[in-house]
Amino acid sequence: MKDHTDTQEHDQTRDRILDGALALLNDAVDGSGKGSVSLDSAAKQAGVTKPGLMYHFPTKEALMLALVDHVVDRWEEQLIAALGGPLEEAGPVDRIRAYAEFTLGTEFENSDIVMLADPRLRPALTARWGERIAPWVGLSPAAEKEPDSASVSATYDGLDVEVATRLHAVRLMADGAWLASATGVLDPGKGARADVLVLAREMLDDLDHSDDRKETVP
Repeated sequence: MKDHTDTQEHDQTRDRILDGALALLNDAVDGSGKGSVSLDSAAKQAGVTKPGLMYHFPTKEALMLALVDHVVDRWEEQLIAALGGPLEEAGPVDRIRAYAEFTLGTEFENSDIVMLADPRLRPALTARWGERIAPWVGLSPAAEKEPDSASVSATYDGLDVEVATRLHAVRLMADGAWLASATGVLDPGKGARADVLVLAREMLDDLDHSDDRKETVP
C-alpha cells in the first residue's frame, strides 16, 4: 500500500510529464522542430526514462488523452472562477457567459488545442474534449421542425429558439476567439477580443438569469 509520500511523488511526476509534453506542443510554433510529442520526447522533456513515463502512460493515446484532461482541468479552474458558483447549479445563460468571459479574455497557446495535436488520435482526443467541455456549453439538440411549420416553440433544453440562438452565437464567438488566439491565424488581438466580449455581454444582458427560461405569458 502506498503511503502519502509515494502518492505525492507519483502525482508530481505525472504532472511534470504532462507539463513537459504541453511545453513541447508550445515549442512547435517557433519552428524549432521540438514540438512533436511522443513517448520518447515526453520522457526526455520531463527528465524520466521511457519505462518511467510508461508506468504512468503506457501508450501514446493514454498520454494524449491525459493531456486533454490536463488542459481542461486548467480551463475549468478559470471557468469556475468566472462563473462564481458551482457548475451544477448554473443554467445555460450563466454557463455560456462564463465561457465567453474566459475565452474572450484569455491569451491561448498551441497546447490549448491539444485535441488537434495528433491526426491519428484526433477522433479520440476531440471526443474527450467535447465530453469535458459539453457541461459548460452544450445544449440538447433541437426538435425536428415540421416541414409546414415556420418555427418550433421550444428547443434546446427547453429554451425558446431566440434564446438558444443567442447562446449559440455567443458560444461560437468565444470559440472563434480561442482558436484564433491559440493558432495565431488571423488573430485580431487582445483589444478586438475585448470589444467582442462587450458585444457578447450585451447579447446576454436581456436574458433571464434566474432560471434561464422564457416565461409563458397567458
